[in-house]
Amino acid sequence: MLGSTHGTLTTDFRARVEACGESPRTAVHSSAAPSADDAVPLDVSGRPLHADVPDLDRFFRPESVAVIGASDTEGRPNTGITRQLIAWAERVGARIHPLHPTRPTVFGLTCHASVADLPEQVDLAVLLVADPLPVIEELAGTKVKFAVAFASGFAETGDAGAAAQERLGAAVRGSGLRLLGPNTNLNAFEKFREDLDGPAIALITQSGHQGRPVYTLQELGIRLSHWAPTGNEADLETSDFISYFAEQPEVGAIACYVEGLKDGRSFLLAADRAARNGVPVVAVKVGRTETGARMAASHTGKLTGADTVVDAAMRQFGVIRVDGLDELQDTAALLARARKPKADGVVVYSISGGTGAHFSDLATEAGLTLPTLSQAKQDELHQWIPGYLNVANPVDNGGHPVGDWRGRKIIDAILADPAVGVLICPITGPFPPMSDKLAQDLVDAAEQSDKLICVIWGSPVGTEDAYRTTLLGSSRVATFRTFGNCITAVRAYLGHHRFTAGYRSPFEDAPRTPSPSYRKAQALMRPSQQLSEHAAKQLLRAYGIRVPREQLVTSAAAAVRAAGLVGYPVVMKASGPQLGHKTELGLVKIGLTSASQIRDAYRELTDIARYENVPLDGILVCQMVERGVEMVVGVTQDDLFGPTVTVGLGGVLVEVLHDAAVRVPPFGEDQARAMLRELRGHALLEGVRGAPPADVDALVEVVLRIQRMALELGDELSELDINPLMVLPRGQGAVALDALAICR
Repeated sequence: MLGSTHGTLTTDFRARVEACGESPRTAVHSSAAPSADDAVPLDVSGRPLHADVPDLDRFFRPESVAVIGASDTEGRPNTGITRQLIAWAERVGARIHPLHPTRPTVFGLTCHASVADLPEQVDLAVLLVADPLPVIEELAGTKVKFAVAFASGFAETGDAGAAAQERLGAAVRGSGLRLLGPNTNLNAFEKFREDLDGPAIALITQSGHQGRPVYTLQELGIRLSHWAPTGNEADLETSDFISYFAEQPEVGAIACYVEGLKDGRSFLLAADRAARNGVPVVAVKVGRTETGARMAASHTGKLTGADTVVDAAMRQFGVIRVDGLDELQDTAALLARARKPKADGVVVYSISGGTGAHFSDLATEAGLTLPTLSQAKQDELHQWIPGYLNVANPVDNGGHPVGDWRGRKIIDAILADPAVGVLICPITGPFPPMSDKLAQDLVDAAEQSDKLICVIWGSPVGTEDAYRTTLLGSSRVATFRTFGNCITAVRAYLGHHRFTAGYRSPFEDAPRTPSPSYRKAQALMRPSQQLSEHAAKQLLRAYGIRVPREQLVTSAAAAVRAAGLVGYPVVMKASGPQLGHKTELGLVKIGLTSASQIRDAYRELTDIARYENVPLDGILVCQMVERGVEMVVGVTQDDLFGPTVTVGLGGVLVEVLHDAAVRVPPFGEDQARAMLRELRGHALLEGVRGAPPADVDALVEVVLRIQRMALELGDELSELDINPLMVLPRGQGAVALDALAICR
């Protein structure tokens, strides 16, 4: 499921956090460095808040192309590539210049010996050489805009190859030359059908062969506008192409096959641009398992990233993640071509009651809304459908009505219902003439309706005329071959439009200057050290997060006095910079109610610490907080995305259930609440078995304050763990009972 839409903090929440320290496309931005007057704004951690959109027009539609290493000797690999590039240049209207040091001509074209001999400034240089670095270094000193390096043997081969790839990237960095590759292919220079109309799919792949199924959609009448095979991404990366494609008026959806992300922040900025422009991004991202992650790294030489964080980040910014290439095809095709939905309601319409019931079960389980049709609508449908058949939703027509004039009447009546946004008709197998007439009626109705009609043609053969000609010949009907792919695509379609309808970029409200809280917190940081619980709680206090009444003491007598001030009963805990899980060492005593118990506990805690050789900064005497829901809130550093915020069920449950949700800052209050709804144990916050509802507002505020801390201390805070955060009954707040912080 897609994540919920973004919003901003409520006025009240923003005030408290600050105190603690379908949209029109815009013009394509130039890839030139911004001037001082229009520099890209930065957040509080110095990271950009806007995606830099490279001007790739001259890559996809160059006026002149140089082919370095061109050949026309039959049987050589470069010959076939040269021939394809010449044909492509002719299609896009580009002048082509072969380069080879020993050939006077190539395929009848004048061949030049070197880059210096080119007769004109070229937009694109294609390198058919084994070692592209010397040529890249030469091109970087010219005004060539783009280069493509096909050569392999770089980061995908190991450390030495990675070092060579870094030299390639360094050669173009700051030069104005942009590089595609290395380890890329000819997919960008494929022949695209020009006889197809409507919004197109733009394709991005890190493994060219994995894009073939999407490319082949053209044979089913679905337009493809671009193909970017990014390879190892020494320079140009997936994010650059997402940002560019999101600005192109002909692009209706962006389909991606991603093995590894080069930079998490760039990816989020690109996804944010696509979301602001209402352009859906559908992605297969490998690396869900350890095996998949290893394969991805060996193939592209990139860091795959923790998959739970990648998955959360994609949902957070509206990227629709699918698992299979078949899902990528079907979902991208539907999102590219379908109009904005009029309603979220889905009606299932079929010849067979069994088919309708089966599909409805799957659709409902997947989260689609199947509204019960009104009694008036059911009475209308029963004019043409026998009264003993169910027409509440799913609608069972019994078969015979589809064979005559009644079939179209039924379809039109369903589509006229304002609660219905999507009509899905599963045809599990051809049953002419019924299935033929039904397919034609659905196509005809779709041409006159502004609502989405989906058909599942379940025949394994796929050669039937009703499928090949009638259904695939329609640009308005979305045709699928499986129930699962239809449900995935429709769920993504409805979710995407819900998401973008209320979308507000979280980067709009990202803090740009440090808060007073940051200055207080910075004084508490100890580079490369773990803070004691006492110091970690001071860090929380700096950001306005409530902790129990407590005192740090260094004698039994002081402990007794502290207990009197804190108020019985109390908890006593050892506090030291090397202490993590204190309970396992017996360094926590709870429910102490007398001075004698305080003295005994102090002696026992210090004896254990001495025996375990654990240095202490003292003993904490803490207020005992018992009634509430134990949660965990924390910050970790992800290799791709930087600081991430986690919330989940706390106490011992965090290690048993692993019930947690993750977000990448910045995010707003809506995303903080969405994190809580994702938890399997969310019901505990609502109150179960007589327990009162928890103070969810206070929990959300803690999450937002922790996010601010993560943004401001991103380079200084390696890890933060509040466990448990006791969320008290509604209106009573939340208290951080324990905290662990590790500085970078």
